[in-house]
Amino acid sequence: MACFGPQPPYMSPAVPFSGVIQGGLQEGLQITVQGTILHSSINRFSVNFQTGFSDNDIAFHFNPRFEDGGYVVCNTKQKGNWGPEERKIQMPFQKGKAFELCFLVQRSQFKVMVNKRVFVQYPHRVPFHLADTISVAGPLQLSYISFQSFHVQPAFSAPQFSQPAHFPQKPRGRRPKPQGIWPAYPGLVIQPPMHGAPGPVFSVRLKILEHSQRRVLLLQPEENSLKSQKSWNTAYSVPQPKLCGLHPSRVITVSGIVLPNAKRFDINLRCGSNIAFHLNPRFDENTVVRNTQIKGRWGLEERRLSVKMPFRQGQSFLVAIICEGHCYRVTVDGHHLLEYAHRLTDLRAINHLEVAGDLQLTHVQT
Repeated sequence: MACFGPQPPYMSPAVPFSGVIQGGLQEGLQITVQGTILHSSINRFSVNFQTGFSDNDIAFHFNPRFEDGGYVVCNTKQKGNWGPEERKIQMPFQKGKAFELCFLVQRSQFKVMVNKRVFVQYPHRVPFHLADTISVAGPLQLSYISFQSFHVQPAFSAPQFSQPAHFPQKPRGRRPKPQGIWPAYPGLVIQPPMHGAPGPVFSVRLKILEHSQRRVLLLQPEENSLKSQKSWNTAYSVPQPKLCGLHPSRVITVSGIVLPNAKRFDINLRCGSNIAFHLNPRFDENTVVRNTQIKGRWGLEERRLSVKMPFRQGQSFLVAIICEGHCYRVTVDGHHLLEYAHRLTDLRAINHLEVAGDLQLTHVQT
């Protein structure tokens, strides 16, 4: 059984918290939530695995309650309606105490471990791959939420559900991705530059190689990229691949550290010489500028934010760009920041990610 980290952890996220699970839940994925339960008049906390940032569809609701001696409720919500509760009359958590809570996605159930001990097993009521977001609420101080995948050989029988489940219609012309056969791309880890100097422009082509039933992600560094990463462009190569760029539901994450005296940095999604999406935090203006450049000409800038500037000089960050049908949705450290409507609508032609400016880049994953 092979082990690897499919996405960077969320470090010390503020609660309530919602964060993207890259690629959605998959068999063999283990999500670990570590933190401390605070003393509070609120006697409940919850961890949800849901579809998007709305709570209308929750594949798994894990809800410890410090009431009536203590118990834990497990449930599923579909289209805003809760199913029958499953209660375990046992409380493995204590207020004021640290805890480690692990959720392992298995073929027919969620296996939940508390402080290294198996606590409950919850059969899937809906297809688990529909859940692509983790949400945490309640009187908690979180240390991290980490992701780890365990490579498993898929069984030949179909998964069973404790309730009738309705699967979405499969798109024509595309074969489903087999679960648990091929290793997920572990992310491109970049060593920070020496002496605190700004990193070079980092540019990668976003490629999905599709061959038979195998879909593989390939990041190919450009000539002006980090030379030490050249070996990545030979990973998982297959003959006669089909090349495509973005598509709805695709998630791109970039993490790094903003330099202490930073003025600006850029994250660009490019389409040839055009920039489909320009995300430009500016510390000298205390805002995040968004724009599109077509044939060398910039469009109208978008500057307004509904929240405070989320980036801080000298601090780390994790940006997730979620491509949707009508817009890009951007989160920073798991919190929603903005939406940007597509101005270049040929998403498949957007095949370059570019990061530059006053930052140390630590992780890129698409």
